[in-house]
Amino acid sequence: MIFVTLGSQKFQFNRLLKKVDELIGQGEITEEVFAQIGASDYEPKNYEYKAFLDRKTFEEIMSRCDMVITHGGTGAIIGAVKQGKKVVAIPRLKRFNEHVDDHQLQLITQFKELNLICDCLDVECLGSAINGAKSLVYNEYESNTLCFLESLKEYINS
Repeated sequence: MIFVTLGSQKFQFNRLLKKVDELIGQGEITEEVFAQIGASDYEPKNYEYKAFLDRKTFEEIMSRCDMVITHGGTGAIIGAVKQGKKVVAIPRLKRFNEHVDDHQLQLITQFKELNLICDCLDVECLGSAINGAKSLVYNEYESNTLCFLESLKEYINS
């Protein structure tokens, strides 16, 4: 199963949802797809979706999926890679009114350089990104939270 998750911010990502619909319609995506579409107003025709999910439902779908297609949000990406999911990340872009700037390009590039995700910087390449992500082997995510907390504690104590 493929889980498309677009976060809960006020920004639409219709461009991605339409492309997933198109790929399913063309038979390029054959897996079951479920999407959490957030503030997008495009209504998918070839797969199930909900605008927003409660935490329990989100976690249940995440646990069942093999792949996550998501925007370039840090939380969405880290949440998926922590669970060992194959991730295809597509940046929201300012020119399409999907965000206020193009910072998601940089975030996705960083995650790609760490070999944690498959990047898809052009939504027209989504089909090949999905196919490529299936066979790639990614690094395991390592949190630096404990290191950060130790550094913070040392700073406070000094």
